Amino acid sequence: MYQNKITLSPQEILEKEFKIDTRGYRLKEVDQFLDIVIGDYEQFFNIINHLEQEKSELLKEIMNLKQELRNARMNVEIAKNQDMSDVNNVDILKRLSQLEKMVYGKEE
Repeated sequence: MYQNKITLSPQEILEKEFKIDTRGYRLKEVDQFLDIVIGDYEQFFNIINHLEQEKSELLKEIMNLKQELRNARMNVEIAKNQDMSDVNNVDILKRLSQLEKMVYGKEE
């Protein structure tokens, strides 16, 4: 996701060549500094990838929890609307089917 917004990759930084001027910088200092920058970039990429994966897993978990909540609310409504004296075998089978869907995660 964020890789599209980052201009330089660690490899591009590593392979960058600068023109040397008569009054240029010390090459050793520039190389040492760029090594640090490359290390930071690699860490940033790793952190971003890890966070994206974690976000994806959390979104899946949220979706599952929302489905469980919907099913639980539906079961509560069914239980409220039914009088215990009116319970028959068909009602018991419907409730059992809904509970199985909640427990085993099967969708219609």
